[in-house]
Amino acid sequence: MAILVTGGAGFIGSNFVLDWLKDSNETVINLDALTYAGNLHNLTPLQGNDRHVFVRGDIGDRALVGELLARHQPRAVLHFAAESHVDRSISGPGAFLRTNIEGTFGLLEAAREYWGGLQADAKRDFRFLHVSTDEVYGSLQPEDPAFAETHAYAPNSPYSASKAASDHLVRAWHHTYGLPTLTTNCSNNYGPLQFPEKLIPVLITNALAGKPLPIYGDGLNVRDWLYVGDHCSAIRTVLTRGRLGETYNIGGNSEKTNLEIVKTVCAVLDELRPSAEGPYSRLISFVTDRPGHDRRYAIDARKIERELGWRPGSSFEDGMRRTVAWYLDNQPWLAAIRDGSYRQPGQA
Repeated sequence: MAILVTGGAGFIGSNFVLDWLKDSNETVINLDALTYAGNLHNLTPLQGNDRHVFVRGDIGDRALVGELLARHQPRAVLHFAAESHVDRSISGPGAFLRTNIEGTFGLLEAAREYWGGLQADAKRDFRFLHVSTDEVYGSLQPEDPAFAETHAYAPNSPYSASKAASDHLVRAWHHTYGLPTLTTNCSNNYGPLQFPEKLIPVLITNALAGKPLPIYGDGLNVRDWLYVGDHCSAIRTVLTRGRLGETYNIGGNSEKTNLEIVKTVCAVLDELRPSAEGPYSRLISFVTDRPGHDRRYAIDARKIERELGWRPGSSFEDGMRRTVAWYLDNQPWLAAIRDGSYRQPGQA
C-alpha cells in the first residue's frame, strides 16, 4: 500500500510525511518541485528508508503524475503543494495562480484518470485529500462568529484567492465527475521545519540575532494558531473517516493577536536562551501594514470534533515552547537556509 503526497518537502507536508512513516507501514511517494520553500533537509531522518520515495517534479506535469500513479498505485493523494506566503503573492501573484490553480487542476485530472481505471474495491477506497486554508473565508470583525464550513468565501489576497479557486475545483471534480475528494481548511500553522519567512520563525531568528521584531500595523490582527503536529493528526483522521465531498475546518482553539504571539516568543526565549542585552521584547518594532491585511481569522472546528472525534492535542503554550526549543536546537538547519546551502542544484 502507498499514498502520494504533494509538497512533502515543505513545512506541513514534511511534518506529515515524517509522522506518517513513523506511525504507518505504508510507503509515501513524495512529489515536490523544490521551489524556494521546499527543503530536503526537512527529510534527513528518512535517508535510507525504502518506504520514502522522493520525486522532484511539478504537480502540473500530467505525464509525470500519471506515471507515478500508474507505477505505485497509491490508495490516496494528499495535496499539500502550494505557494503560500501572502507577502510574496502580493509582489508576484503569477506563481500562485500557476501552482495553486493550474497545478491543482492538472493533479485533479491525473487523479481522475487513474481513479477511473481502478478495479471496484480500489476505486471505492481511493481518496483525494486537498489541504487548504482558512484565509479563503476572508476577514472577521471582533464580534463575528468564527468561520464555519458554510461561511461564504471572500478571499482578500492573491494567495487566498488562488486557494479559494483550488477549493472550488476540488468540489467541482467531486460533484461533476464523482472523484472521491475531501477538503480541509486549517488555521495558521506553527511548529518545527517552518520556512523562516513566516511570523514565528522570523521572530525567533531575528531575536537571536538582535534584530528588530517586526509587527505589521498595530499588532492587533488576530489569528487562530494550530500546532503542525495537531494538523497532521487531523488530516489522518479526515483521510480515514471523513465523508466524501465534505470540507472540514481544522483549528487550534487559540485565537491570539500578533502582538501576543511576539510577546510569547520573547518570554520563551527569555527563559530558554536569555540575552545579555535584556528582555527580547526590547526589539519589538511596528512597521507599515501590508495591503489587504485581514483583521481576524477564527476557526469553528466543531464539525470535525462532532463527526470524527478530533480535537487538538496541544495547548498554545506547550506548542509554542516546543517550537522555540526546536529552533534553538536546530541552528544548522536555519543556517543552511540563511546561506542558501539548503537548495538543490537548479532550485528556484
